[in-house]
Amino acid sequence: MPRTKITIETTIEVGANKVWNSYTQPEHITKWNFASDDWCCPKAENDMKVGGIYAARMEAKDGSYGFDFKAVYDEIVPQEKIVYTMEDDRKVVTIFENLGEKTKVSTVFEAENENPVDMQKAGWQAILNNFKRYVENN
Repeated sequence: MPRTKITIETTIEVGANKVWNSYTQPEHITKWNFASDDWCCPKAENDMKVGGIYAARMEAKDGSYGFDFKAVYDEIVPQEKIVYTMEDDRKVVTIFENLGEKTKVSTVFEAENENPVDMQKAGWQAILNNFKRYVENN
């Protein structure tokens, strides 16, 4: 059965090089990779090559809940495209569109079956919005 695909996107008021570096470097990922201020990302690892592993720990700041996010890279085109497969075999494609002084970031991911599609979209979009705020303010 084909999985539902969900699209999220934002346009960031920063050039593509800074957006790419902030999206892919662990020292930046830990500063934006969470959906709300009561969560954090205390650890991130990123081996940016086909077959390389992306791993991030996401936790509620109060310690009540946390999980590890892990994926394997299928395709990387620097400053343009990232494709990876999550541990549960769902695919994610992120496109970086250079608009000069701006960069459009679009992600299409396959939905999981445990949570409503709207909830998944809202959560992933909140993380992308947090990324946008981080990049534009740093």
